[in-house]
Amino acid sequence: MSGFAARLAGLIRVFERVPYSVLAIPLRLAVAEVFWSSGTTKLADWDATLQLFADDYKVPWLPPDVAAYMGAGIELSTPVLLVLGLATRPVALVLLGMTTVIEVFVYPMAWPTHLQWAAMLLVLLCRGAGACSVDHWLWRRFGALR
Repeated sequence: MSGFAARLAGLIRVFERVPYSVLAIPLRLAVAEVFWSSGTTKLADWDATLQLFADDYKVPWLPPDVAAYMGAGIELSTPVLLVLGLATRPVALVLLGMTTVIEVFVYPMAWPTHLQWAAMLLVLLCRGAGACSVDHWLWRRFGALR
């Protein structure tokens, strides 16, 4: 193995030793920031938000005002849970559903952004919040279901 290949292999081994818990923190924070920003924007001008849901964000099976309240509620509650690492898997599932609704009914051309959100959320759904989380503390304190 050449010197370059050996250094590259060593670097890869270093990266592979990074614990998932370290990687989960920025994933949780990144997703939380996206949805928190959207929720606080909705609150900043509620009348405009209601109008936007009536005119542009048409979810076929929900009245616009109900969709607006649900959207804002999800966007303001789930980021707090993600930052804490509390109920991370259910939160990721809810946000995956919301991302799907946004992609299908609201901004179908924003699929590259939604794909990034979905990728982060799928990691959190499948792997959880990591050791630096309330979820981890609760499982250690009260016992896992495994």
